[in-house]
Amino acid sequence: MFEGIYAAIPTPFKNGKVDEGALIRHIEFLIENGVDGIVPCGTTGESATLSYKEHEEVIALAVERCKGRIKVIAGTGSNSTEEAIELTKFAEKVGADGALLITPYYNKPNQEGLYLHFKKIAEAVNIPIVLYNVPGRTGVHMLPETVAKLSEIDNIVAIKEATGSPNVATEIIELCGDKMTVISGDDLTFLPLLSVGAKGIISVTANIVPAKMVKMYKSFVEGDIEKAMKLHFELYPLSKVLFVDTNPIPVKTALNFMGRMEKEFRLPLCPTTCENEEKIKAVLTKLGVL
Repeated sequence: MFEGIYAAIPTPFKNGKVDEGALIRHIEFLIENGVDGIVPCGTTGESATLSYKEHEEVIALAVERCKGRIKVIAGTGSNSTEEAIELTKFAEKVGADGALLITPYYNKPNQEGLYLHFKKIAEAVNIPIVLYNVPGRTGVHMLPETVAKLSEIDNIVAIKEATGSPNVATEIIELCGDKMTVISGDDLTFLPLLSVGAKGIISVTANIVPAKMVKMYKSFVEGDIEKAMKLHFELYPLSKVLFVDTNPIPVKTALNFMGRMEKEFRLPLCPTTCENEEKIKAVLTKLGVL
């Protein structure tokens, strides 16, 4: 259901508000460059500081621009199960293709709590659900055994696996088989995860070089491993520098250098150092993006 290159899109701000014009232009840029879908209101979209109204506005706008062209997996997660249900119901109502649901952060549920959280959300909606495991951001790791239990629920169809570990992805695929699609959530280990059975990526790097990410994926699935490896190594410095500071600070900085959006964040996020900006600019220049 969800395969290929999905861009985890930033939310552009201007004077403290969502910059809808910049958001539309960025979505069109990604569509023109062949991505399979976008993910608004995820970590890269600064979801933690979007109001509920802004969440709904960004998701609705993304669905409106993409409908019939590419897929939209809307970020609807929360550390409150009831809040996640409300956001997911909205995404379903406006026609999103799927909902991305992060493991609850800060309250650090145990494995049974994680299972019950996602089970309750899934039972409240019909929209396909993509689980999101990123312990580096949330402080909780959803074990492959828990993912396997959740894969028995019909509308839980995929997982964004962002531990960066091919071992974890391998265990999930081994336990779940075709009941759960594994999607990489880490650009640096995208190619290794494809080699063990992942079907795509929700990518930060795709915001900058979408066509190259698409080419790397297509090269792999068409059996041209040498070309895929060449692109992996070509894009590795970019994927690395996009995490030189907390995501999405570097990717927004890069898009600002490209003239695509303002370099504006919401506290507690703030601009990176001049030294990091120079690192980002140097990589973009070497790639020919600037």
